[in-house]
Amino acid sequence: MKLRAGKVPSSILQEIVFRHLGAKRSDVILGPSIGEDGALVEIGNKVMVSSMDPITGAIERIGWLAVNISANDVATFGVHPLFFSSCILLPEGSGKNVIQSICDQIDQAAKMLEVAVIGGHSEVTPGLERPIVIGCSMGVTEKGRYVTSGGAKPGDRLILTKGAGIEGTAILAADRRGLLKRKFDDSFLRTAEGFFNLISVVREATLAFEAGGVTAMHDPTEGGVAGGIHELADASKVGFKVFEEKIPIAPETLKICEFFKIDPLQLIGSGSLLIAARPGSTSKIVNVLASNNIEASVIGEVSESPEDRILKRRDGSTVELVRPLYDHLWLALER
Repeated sequence: MKLRAGKVPSSILQEIVFRHLGAKRSDVILGPSIGEDGALVEIGNKVMVSSMDPITGAIERIGWLAVNISANDVATFGVHPLFFSSCILLPEGSGKNVIQSICDQIDQAAKMLEVAVIGGHSEVTPGLERPIVIGCSMGVTEKGRYVTSGGAKPGDRLILTKGAGIEGTAILAADRRGLLKRKFDDSFLRTAEGFFNLISVVREATLAFEAGGVTAMHDPTEGGVAGGIHELADASKVGFKVFEEKIPIAPETLKICEFFKIDPLQLIGSGSLLIAARPGSTSKIVNVLASNNIEASVIGEVSESPEDRILKRRDGSTVELVRPLYDHLWLALER
């Protein structure tokens, strides 16, 4: 079986990766699991949250993304990230300016989040065509003061912040600017590239968690909003019904996806946050986010049967929500 670019399929994770996890330790509260993007480890009377992500599909803002993407995963537990470590891999022939740019971006992103860069590794790696930065973020919380992707319950409402395909829109506007200029003007492309500034969900995850009633959170990364909804359902062993007309998609995202003939719901979606919340708390969470200038929409609800994965289309028809086989960013980058 030849694997496509992007995440390794969950079937292979379960068949191979999750069967090779080293020693079993009682202080590991949450280890590798389908739908979970971080680990929980008990340390004394505290709990450490950690998450690791590689940035492989972007070039222009790779250092910035490395910090924010892994920090987002920590924040989805309701925990503010505190520490960051990176592994910077450079192609042969890279100049000093490349590592300068990456480190400047890491520094800027970490300062904005009040995160300390505590270490890492940098090297020139034979065989690479482009830089790769692997980021690991960590946070600390009290025992029991967190949520996971696996806490959603039937009847919970599903809330999505900002919109679909945010990260993918920014990456394509930056890294495929020359191609997109055939159809779009500089003003449009600057706006789309500016979506990089929406990538962090740390603030909205913290606000939602503190508002109360949150049962699970997940950030849609590879596979986009469609993939993120399925991953949350997988982790929680539930189903869902979501409404196409309720899922916000920016005009820039729609137009760029139309240009590349890709699905915005399957486009890498860092920058949006998927929240499962008790029905009685939904309005409060949405209002708290709105009062902090963060758009949030109730896009559906959680159902009991894991087999129910329904998308109600704008025309009133119902279909099963597509489960992405790969992120549509890769399709666009191949064109």
